[in-house]
Amino acid sequence: MWNPDQYVKDLFGGVTPSEHFQATTRQEWSAWRERLRTRFVSLLGGPPADSPKLAPVVLESEDCGDYMRQRIQIETYPGLHMPVYVLVPHERGAQTGAVIACHGHGYGSKDIVGLTPDGAKKSGDSGYQKNFAVELARRGYITIAPELLGFGDRRLESDAQAEASSSCHRLSTFLLAMGQTMAGYRVFETLRCIDYLLEREDVDPNRIGCMGISGGGLVCSFAAAIDDRISAAVVSGYTNTFKDSILSIQHCIDNYVPGLSLVAEMPDIIGLIAPKPLLVEAGTRDPIFPVKSTLEAFEQIQRVYQLLGKEDRLALDLFDGDHEISGQVAYDWFNRIWDERVQ
Repeated sequence: MWNPDQYVKDLFGGVTPSEHFQATTRQEWSAWRERLRTRFVSLLGGPPADSPKLAPVVLESEDCGDYMRQRIQIETYPGLHMPVYVLVPHERGAQTGAVIACHGHGYGSKDIVGLTPDGAKKSGDSGYQKNFAVELARRGYITIAPELLGFGDRRLESDAQAEASSSCHRLSTFLLAMGQTMAGYRVFETLRCIDYLLEREDVDPNRIGCMGISGGGLVCSFAAAIDDRISAAVVSGYTNTFKDSILSIQHCIDNYVPGLSLVAEMPDIIGLIAPKPLLVEAGTRDPIFPVKSTLEAFEQIQRVYQLLGKEDRLALDLFDGDHEISGQVAYDWFNRIWDERVQ
């Protein structure tokens, strides 16, 4: 009798990604990186053919004591607008570091800037994302939290009226039918946040980082893998292998990029971030990104940094926890690693 589980196991088990990291010299690494980046960008769907002017519009502004919280709107793709929170510390230098904070599944960017779904100030349990954009701002970083497509105020109207948590499924399937991917849209929209930060006179262009949790970890890692304007990254609750996480445990459809597993495994993609500083956060009890495979993936990424002689730029915060932000190392890590690179 036909066993579908065994068929799927055999099908995937026989695949060796064509761009799996095997470089033994820096020259081979450079060629591999350029080749895989190009293929990866294409599989994501590619950037928008035309990049409109950002045309930022301030939607709201509130003084939160030690930082100012603004919500602005920028145009990312032609006709597509994205609201983002911008948290600006009151105490900062003429130019300071900035971090793009990418939220995971939930009710969107409000969750990580300390607000409830209706915009009220959050109290009590801060949830698995632990208001991490606020924590970054309180460490002195200009922090920008984009509303990723399909969440919060960017749900389809029918989903918002039905109080659905997101529009991930409907938008992802529509994009796939059009030869695009939700991962691609979110990544390329996030790169527009860099365009915005570079237009600000108070941002140090050499100190732009990215931090993301879960689905936001996907966005953060993919964005840092293809754009070197991001100079450091923290990937939380995501680093693993596709085989043991996305393809073995039920995940939202927004995680899937057609053809990617034929080309590379997740450690290969995250390895593209090298030689830039990278911190991996992982909870020992994460049920959807198993720690055993996180450690295996980290070892593979470590081989890239070892080849380049940049092991000191790679770090792991393996903490006792679930699928959640840690922050024990991450919140102060950006400034420390940026300062070390200047010395």
